[in-house]
Amino acid sequence: MIVITGGGTGGHLSIAKAIAVEYNKIGIKPLYIGSTNGQDKSWFENSPLFYKSIFLPSYGVVNQGFLGKIKSLLNIIKLSFKVKKILKQEGITKVFSVGGYSSAAASFAAILGGVPLFIHEQNAYMGRLNRLVAFFAKEIFSSYDKNSKVKDYPVSDEWFGFQKKCGKLKTIAFLGGSQGAKFINALALEAASWLNENGIKIVHQTGKNEYEKIKEFYEQNGIEADVFAFYSPLCDKLKDVDFAVARSGAGSMWELAAAKIPALFIPYPHAANNHQYFNAKVLEDKNAAIVIKQNNMDAKTLISILCSADIASLSNALDGTIEPNGAKKIVDIVESYDRV
Repeated sequence: MIVITGGGTGGHLSIAKAIAVEYNKIGIKPLYIGSTNGQDKSWFENSPLFYKSIFLPSYGVVNQGFLGKIKSLLNIIKLSFKVKKILKQEGITKVFSVGGYSSAAASFAAILGGVPLFIHEQNAYMGRLNRLVAFFAKEIFSSYDKNSKVKDYPVSDEWFGFQKKCGKLKTIAFLGGSQGAKFINALALEAASWLNENGIKIVHQTGKNEYEKIKEFYEQNGIEADVFAFYSPLCDKLKDVDFAVARSGAGSMWELAAAKIPALFIPYPHAANNHQYFNAKVLEDKNAAIVIKQNNMDAKTLISILCSADIASLSNALDGTIEPNGAKKIVDIVESYDRV
């Protein structure tokens, strides 16, 4: 029996979901251990993917003062011993961590209890917790590490189903993730009139906080746009998109790569260790993406990029950057440890 642990943000949780889906396909329902904080409960409370979901009062250590860090560490230690008992009671033989503070207690519990630990690192720059426990892991899966046995990011198969050869820019998408991105929202509105005048259709994922304001802007200015706060599965909204403007969280980046939709990535400047920049740099180095830091980006720069970008070449360069069945390949390796 396996535990899947970690979360906090959609990027971590999408990996947890992908791995859980693969386990369900082979008749195994995992146990999920996450946090009462972050998005964990909204994703997996009462989820049919798991036979049980446990949410612990854990919280992050990063971005806290000295006393806050000490309090958080003591809480993690306390929860680790609690989870160690849970692992024994539930007959857990493997722990799969997708990272984030939600995974701390179960990862440490696995180490303390001698339960094999497996890690998926979603970003080019490994997170602090994963760096701390990596020595004890049986396998570390990463799309950026040359030593990883599986480099294909666990992207849902539906993203590969509509791979297209992009050419002329007819439709553009602005994607800020499930929570939205104020900077990308503002950039889209600044460029909207030019896009509309040049016959370029707009698809705009706003996040819930600015949805009403942005929808009203398009309506008042007579600009036709497909505006939504969040939509699942997002790929259904992008089937006619030729180019995207997005943050470069790992999940979003590799989903666009799987669909062969070229993108301008504007990394979130406050991401831990600037990991979004290093994520996107992997594709830029293959001439498969454009990366511009936020402080160098405005509507004028965006329009210049759209006028000069070779969208077809960017799309073609995405060939081979990611292959299907990443989650299945990972699960096959994790399960092979029972047969050694």
